[in-house]
Amino acid sequence: MRTVEDDAGRRYLLEKRSSEASRVRDLETGEVRHVQNDRLSTVEGASPLETAAETVGAPIRRLITATPDAAALGLLLDLHRRGPVSVKRLLAEYHLCESDLHGRLTEYRAAGLVAETDLMGERGYGLTDHGEAAVEAIQSAGTDG
Repeated sequence: MRTVEDDAGRRYLLEKRSSEASRVRDLETGEVRHVQNDRLSTVEGASPLETAAETVGAPIRRLITATPDAAALGLLLDLHRRGPVSVKRLLAEYHLCESDLHGRLTEYRAAGLVAETDLMGERGYGLTDHGEAAVEAIQSAGTDG
């Protein structure tokens, strides 16, 4: 499979190419259709798997790729519930070593989900707008029981 786009800039996954038309899959709708080859161009450097992942909203993609385990997800959810929290308080309440907490927060900072903040002269962390959007999206999805 390859990532292609039509002359309007819409991306598809190329499933099969024939002499005049190609069978493509629209990842947002799942629809399979045929498009004339002269209307399609290959998107260089675009992995088909990364193209498939683009159908998930950016905040949720960031959350998924930056969250290694349930404890890290719990940290993000707790920051959403409580708002910005000082590092001292996080260390005391979660019984994490400083390097583990720092590692999780660094991953979330790199993903744009949390930001460092000043809490009455103490260093702390809170969710960014992307972090808030990601948590709200996964919470609105509900539970599977």
